[in-house]
Amino acid sequence: MLDEFEIDYELINYVINEDLDKLLAKTHLLRNSKHGNKIYQCAIINAKSGRCPENCAYCAQSVHYNTNITEYNLLSNDQIFSSATKAFDNGATQFSIVTSGRDITFEELERLEPVICKIKEKTNLRLCASFGLLSKQLADKLKIIGFDRYHHNIETSPTFFPSICSSHDFEDSVITIKNAKEAELEVCCGGIIGMGESWEQRYEMAKYISMLDINAIPLNFLNPIANTPLEKQALLDPEEALRVVSLFRVINPDINICIAGGREKTLKHLQDKIFQAGANGIMIGDYLTTTGRSIDEDKQMIRDQGLVTYGI
Repeated sequence: MLDEFEIDYELINYVINEDLDKLLAKTHLLRNSKHGNKIYQCAIINAKSGRCPENCAYCAQSVHYNTNITEYNLLSNDQIFSSATKAFDNGATQFSIVTSGRDITFEELERLEPVICKIKEKTNLRLCASFGLLSKQLADKLKIIGFDRYHHNIETSPTFFPSICSSHDFEDSVITIKNAKEAELEVCCGGIIGMGESWEQRYEMAKYISMLDINAIPLNFLNPIANTPLEKQALLDPEEALRVVSLFRVINPDINICIAGGREKTLKHLQDKIFQAGANGIMIGDYLTTTGRSIDEDKQMIRDQGLVTYGI
């Protein structure tokens, strides 16, 4: 698939070298023309934590690294329902149930089915599953029990992926996305910026995603975790992070872009500029193994930018 496009070095150089205010003015107009002044909010629950057999270099939940996170099996349906209703009350329109591991079992899905029905009955949340690699049979089952969307990140570009993970291939993720789409699930697919990839590889990632015909791009910024291979990776400069968001918006003008994990540490005082850079969504609340900032602060940030949310 990489043979189907060439790297646009002119665009990369423009994004890197243009005056930041001028760049953000253009991506702000682009975002507003395609998505208006509304910002969507999504939330997640870490429904099964730790003991993942994969060796992704950034991940606190991998069994290969001693990160001292809290490990637990699949949460109860009551715990998941409570988290979903809290997210809904805080204005989220999307809620994702995330489990660690290479994939999920049919038995675990059967256990989740009653709470999926209950969440759909009691809220207007669109439900997203994030269960790792996905077979056609698992994808069909997700659709049957009521999920609206599947989340699966490609994480980085095809050429940089082998530097990040060797326990599965990049193509495994592409097959997962294909299986989810064939099951008529929406797809959310993004990755992590700041793992040591080049600007060319950031372009590759953004362009590759544009060719997958997906619905939303979650962009995370690396938050280095102690005792993982990337523990010493420096945080991205805040201005560089904004330029990356702008690059993804220019390459994917019509797709929702949601800024998720690591934004607080990476963007710091420039966090309120993510919408000018092109984002039209944020993840609210906590992440998988790290904490986010208060929901009230995020809501105030959105209001201060003259924007509104889809939720309350």
